[in-house]
Amino acid sequence: QMADPFLYDTGERSHYGCLGHEVQVEHIKAYVCRPSFFTDKAVIVIHDIFGWLFPDIRYIVDLIAGHGYITICPDFFKGTEPWKTTDHWADFAGWMKDHDPMKVDKEADVVLKYLKEQCGAKKIGIVGFSWGGMAVHHLMLKNPQLTAGVSLYGRIIRDSEERYNLLNPTFFIFGEKDHTISYDQITLLEEKLKQYCKVAYKIKVYPGQVHGFAQLKPEDMKPDDKPYIEEARKDMIDWIKMFI
Repeated sequence: QMADPFLYDTGERSHYGCLGHEVQVEHIKAYVCRPSFFTDKAVIVIHDIFGWLFPDIRYIVDLIAGHGYITICPDFFKGTEPWKTTDHWADFAGWMKDHDPMKVDKEADVVLKYLKEQCGAKKIGIVGFSWGGMAVHHLMLKNPQLTAGVSLYGRIIRDSEERYNLLNPTFFIFGEKDHTISYDQITLLEEKLKQYCKVAYKIKVYPGQVHGFAQLKPEDMKPDDKPYIEEARKDMIDWIKMFI
């Protein structure tokens, strides 16, 4: 029996009016938001299992763009169905086989090319949430073009020691009450990074927070969680700003 990957009810979300627009990048649709001034700095946002259309992820894209980055959230599911709140968790493992967060390299390359050639980006960072957090961990091991990464509550996959040899600075954000990621896994990640990682990294666990906590829009936050959500987002932006 696999634990439900999410505790929050994605059905109860306030509406969000997006600030950006949609573009077609080769075979991928993407949501883009740009700051009001020219910049050669960009951030790729990787969505969670609910996909690139989910209002919460678009809010994050707009938030990062507001800090002065060309920000893009591509549809890493390439037009296939994201996970829906009406789907049954018993089918989740099967769905994951067709949506492997370790198989995002081709799409990442397409988006990097677009940012460099069409948007004039010279430094590019990446941020990902849950499914996207796993994808960020993977890409930070594989793609030297990504200057810095932030992986938010991506499950930690232990398939080899290579998983800890990050190419560029990476920040791992977790919630203390995330039932999909045990504290032991986080401790192991820390030990292994200490052993194998040659670049800057950081791990931070936010008190009392469940899986998916950092994506919430202000009106969807509970008052007790608000300070931790805001802190996590500030930490995420600060990490990006330090390197990009």
